[in-house]
Amino acid sequence: MKSVRVMLLSLCAGLLCSVAAAQQMTIAAASSLRPTLDHLVAAYRMDHPDHDIAIIYGASGRLTAQILNGAPFDFFMSADMDFPRRLADEGEAASEPRIYAYGRVVLWSANVDASVMTLQDLGAERIGRVAIAQPAVAPYGQRAREAMQAAGVWGDVEDKLVFGENIAQVAQMAQSGAADVGIIALSLVMQPELAARGFTLIDAALHQPLDQGFVVTRRGADNVVADSFARFLTTPAAHTVFRDNGFDIDV
Repeated sequence: MKSVRVMLLSLCAGLLCSVAAAQQMTIAAASSLRPTLDHLVAAYRMDHPDHDIAIIYGASGRLTAQILNGAPFDFFMSADMDFPRRLADEGEAASEPRIYAYGRVVLWSANVDASVMTLQDLGAERIGRVAIAQPAVAPYGQRAREAMQAAGVWGDVEDKLVFGENIAQVAQMAQSGAADVGIIALSLVMQPELAARGFTLIDAALHQPLDQGFVVTRRGADNVVADSFARFLTTPAAHTVFRDNGFDIDV
């Protein structure tokens, strides 16, 4: 009889652990979403207080590589659609990739008035270092390069470039003075620590769209939180958070 009770207790404990695990998920998110995603999670948890969400930020390309190598992420929010599509193509996605918002790129500086700058000004002698994210792994860095190439200034600026691993690092470099100017995400410029300085919005026609996308990973296939949060990202409440933090919404 005692052994039956022990077995039942073990079974109940296992079920409780399974239920608890089902109420948790980990999101791998592009650095351009910091702290926008924190606000989104806070809004989501108002209606789902029992859902526990952890967030790991980084460059979209690096996060993609980690997921392909078995990193325990249930949900992926990229700074473009290429990386979620890659996961889908390689069998590591449990949902179709979907756009959640569109990003914009800006010139920002802690040292000069970026509100009156153009891309052509980056080639001036008074500008020493220009920070962008690594184009190979960070979509915002790729778009920065595309914009400078389209504007005809890439050759004048290439030798001045310093690279951050992700767009949040680029913002830190520009804020600290390690770079004279940073080409960063509008979503970061909207945050209080950077908002006091002016910026110039780079013409979106100069680069490919930053159609930022999400996907539920193969690991998150049966995760109720991942499914619920995916649906939340399409709601008016989520769209308001995105707009308030510098993203465009196509609805």
